[in-house]
Amino acid sequence: MRRLTCRLLASVLACAVVPVVSASPVLMISIDGLRPADVLHAQERGLALPNLQAFLKQGSYAEAVRGVLPTLTYPSHTTLITGVTPEVHGIGGNLTFDPTNKNQQGWAWYASDIKVPTLWDAAHAAGLRTANVHWPVSVGATVDWNLPQIWRTGMADDRKLLAALATPGLLPSLEQQLGPYADGIDESLAGDQTRTRFAVALLESRKPDFMTAYLTALDHEQHASGPDTPEARAVLQHIDALVGDLVKAARTVHPDGVVAIVSDHGFLPVQNDVNLYAPFIQAGLITLKGADVADWQAMPWNDGGSAAIVLRDPANAGVHAKVAALLAQLQKNPAFGIERVLDHAEVAKDGGTSKADWFVLFKPGYEMAIRPDAPLPSPSHYRGMHGYDPSLAQMRSTFLIAGKGVPAGDDLGEIDMRDIAPTIAHVLGVSLPQAQGKPLLH
Repeated sequence: MRRLTCRLLASVLACAVVPVVSASPVLMISIDGLRPADVLHAQERGLALPNLQAFLKQGSYAEAVRGVLPTLTYPSHTTLITGVTPEVHGIGGNLTFDPTNKNQQGWAWYASDIKVPTLWDAAHAAGLRTANVHWPVSVGATVDWNLPQIWRTGMADDRKLLAALATPGLLPSLEQQLGPYADGIDESLAGDQTRTRFAVALLESRKPDFMTAYLTALDHEQHASGPDTPEARAVLQHIDALVGDLVKAARTVHPDGVVAIVSDHGFLPVQNDVNLYAPFIQAGLITLKGADVADWQAMPWNDGGSAAIVLRDPANAGVHAKVAALLAQLQKNPAFGIERVLDHAEVAKDGGTSKADWFVLFKPGYEMAIRPDAPLPSPSHYRGMHGYDPSLAQMRSTFLIAGKGVPAGDDLGEIDMRDIAPTIAHVLGVSLPQAQGKPLLH
């Protein structure tokens, strides 16, 4: 009897010291183009960001997040909610690969193109309620209350398109209370302010267990005026106030919840456009009829600070050799601003899209031109750009997390972007088995 009593007592004591992991609701906010040093060294940069900097004391943070190939919005945001590289999740660029431009510069809007389960899917499978405001690649996502990101022309019909693709009845019911929603193509600060009001209303009225929200204006301003400009700093300070509104609503609705702040890439100033189409046209690899592409054997896929090179027939040895020789020649010409060229094996190793036989990585200051008739050299059409080699420190992105069970003031060091989705899954208490990263909180 004494032996049995001791065993029972030992069992009770053992249970008493084992930590109990309980799931928490999560709000994940993305600030496009937010660099880690903007928050970590806000004062030195002349920035007043009280709401973002509160995460440094109240929660855990990464010194830097290494992104994916290419360091663009849509591939990165899909990694943020799947935990895998573009090669695995299937979103290889912002724009769909469209060599003849018949898709009219369509973006990768549709969640059906994601080849693996997302955090939305995992939450849904666990019976959690989900919501989304404007997250990239969210049209048709498994989300209970979904305001996806999509646009076509910037005309009034875009609003009808969004209403038709959102959760039935959701947009009209919110607009009745809040007024008109922002146009899908609107990336201004005013657009972010409107979407934040809708996100707060969605939080308060539906009380989702997992919600994603995406803010665009910082990226928009850094493209227009460049990083570290007075205009970009002013926009970021306004976004900090929007973060405060979202955090306040989330903590009121779910006092035991967790809020994560993420971003997709860093930024570099840019001065030069590189017309990579012209040498492919001159080599006979692209055939034009007027201004239209009539035929093609190899085509650059514009990724801003880089370009994937796609072969129409990867098994054609003659075309492969011709393109390899052309790229070697262009790399020697300083006018093209090429830092290096990844071959197919290197692209696969870095997790880039399997459609690419090569990846051209431009030097900082250079970007891919958008027109095949652009002169070389020519001034850049933007003042700031991303899409560069993910190994560059300037392409690092941001991760901040605070709330129930998150250690306060914990520096996570440099992390991989693929670690973020499994971390959020861990907090939610859901399964994301395909994730290539690891949970950062235990």
